[in-house]
Amino acid sequence: MEYTTLSNGVKMPMLGYGVYQIAPEDCERCVLDAIKAGNRLIDTAQYYENEEAVGSAIKKSGIPREDFFIVTKVWLSNDGYKKAKNSIEESLAKLGTSYVDLLLIHKPVGDYYGTYRAMEEAYKEGKARAIGVSSFNTKLLKKLYDFAEIKPMVNQVQTHVFFQQKELHELMDELDIRHMAWAPFAEGERGFFTNPVLTEIGKKYNKSVAQVALRFMLQSDIIPIPKSTHIERMEQNFDIFDFKLDDSDMKEIATLDTGKSIFGPEFGPHLGKLMFFLWKIFKKGL
Repeated sequence: MEYTTLSNGVKMPMLGYGVYQIAPEDCERCVLDAIKAGNRLIDTAQYYENEEAVGSAIKKSGIPREDFFIVTKVWLSNDGYKKAKNSIEESLAKLGTSYVDLLLIHKPVGDYYGTYRAMEEAYKEGKARAIGVSSFNTKLLKKLYDFAEIKPMVNQVQTHVFFQQKELHELMDELDIRHMAWAPFAEGERGFFTNPVLTEIGKKYNKSVAQVALRFMLQSDIIPIPKSTHIERMEQNFDIFDFKLDDSDMKEIATLDTGKSIFGPEFGPHLGKLMFFLWKIFKKGL
């Protein structure tokens, strides 16, 4: 495993396992498989509704809690100081731990300044070893950074070979914020798994497209959190520490960047809140 050091000195694995869209009834088994494959960084969130399964798997693994790096996120419905503070306690209870290694704001929606204050408090109380944000663009990240007493240590954003977030990455380097990647395989869109550039580079090293893409991220100082429900793919995703892409490979993959999200534009704090409540109303009507 390769590691990075956060701005507060905490060591963080450079590769993790994400559990987004894994049903609670399947999540425990998947996390146990991911642990067997070698993963120690597990990324969950309140929104995923599988924190309890993650906590149960970690406990059942028999591996000491301190060997894991657990990430969770405060969801939109818990924005603001008071609700965020209560939700953090609920997440810790569900995960069965007295602390998380990284606590993030899930999206820049609603009163995320109040949410961040609650997270700063959790950090001071030892309930989070590190804090940060998710899906913050350059403008919103800089505004929160200037506001924060305890500076964000990580920003988890959509990042893959087709959307490399170069401008945002430069800002994060400047502010000493680590770049974490969700959707590192672009959700399979834009022909990701058959991309000719990644395929040809993979042949050179006897590696898969997925392995080449993950290795590109590591060498770009980006922390990916791929998801799979199949242990064979988990093992393959973890098997990226025995080779290194050369400079020509890195430059060629860099040309795949379109600068465009595969999910469309992110909403700002106010429109995002409105969209969230409309979504809740829609769900109730189903």
